[in-house]
Amino acid sequence: MATSRRVGFFQGLKYKGGGPMIAWMLHRITGVGILVIVGLHVISSFAMQQMGSEWATSLNIIYESDLFQILVASFVIFHALNGTRIALLDLWPRFQVYQREALWLQWFILVPILGLTVYFLIQRTLAAGG
Repeated sequence: MATSRRVGFFQGLKYKGGGPMIAWMLHRITGVGILVIVGLHVISSFAMQQMGSEWATSLNIIYESDLFQILVASFVIFHALNGTRIALLDLWPRFQVYQREALWLQWFILVPILGLTVYFLIQRTLAAGG
């Protein structure tokens, strides 16, 4: 009595995982994003210092933009807080039943920290321009 697992394409796209699954996906995406950003930064710094490369200069201009710095800061802050939440839940397994509450707490901590970070980045840019 096996049940049929035939699922259509559009039915498969319907997400049913909830908040912890979204946090899991965002953790992986931000981790890969940080890895790519740091890797490109090291390569472009090497190319700029050793060869004076034109594309390295262009890449550094992108790195110095406010939008990119906000993106990097949001990746790092989310990844750090989510990793801390996961580590704490792994250290005390009986708190696994409170995973959704821990996720809400993570977001309540993340939003003000990220908001202050964006505020200070924008304030620094406006002060340098004026």
